[in-house]
Amino acid sequence: MWLTDQQKIGVGLVSFGAFFLLVGIVLFFDAALLALGNVLFTAGITLLIGPQKTFYFFARKQKIRGTVCFFAGMFLVFCKWAVIGMLVEAFGFLNLFGDFFPVILNFLRQLPVIGNVLSLPYIRGFLDRLAGAGQRQSAV
Repeated sequence: MWLTDQQKIGVGLVSFGAFFLLVGIVLFFDAALLALGNVLFTAGITLLIGPQKTFYFFARKQKIRGTVCFFAGMFLVFCKWAVIGMLVEAFGFLNLFGDFFPVILNFLRQLPVIGNVLSLPYIRGFLDRLAGAGQRQSAV
């Protein structure tokens, strides 16, 4: 799979955004790091999939609640209400990207060491319920 230069920059921005969000949370919800992570993550998504697809992803009718919560949480983080903003943003993130969790879980189960751990009986059942794998129907 070949990526364009713009998509490579997008992957880097998403990675740095996730890193700064993680460090911001570890450092007791440092608002500056969280805000920087939000900006980098959002810019990276835009570069990765393109501006038009990004707009259509966030503007879909079934995703509007997640979009509003995600951007409202970003606004709260920018206003230095880091903990509340991250909670609202996490709710929006789960609503926006929750459909991808079963796909990610299936990918992780195919990895050599991690797949064995994720396939253990109790862990498998817990993660299946968490990802909602039984509730979604495949298009195929």
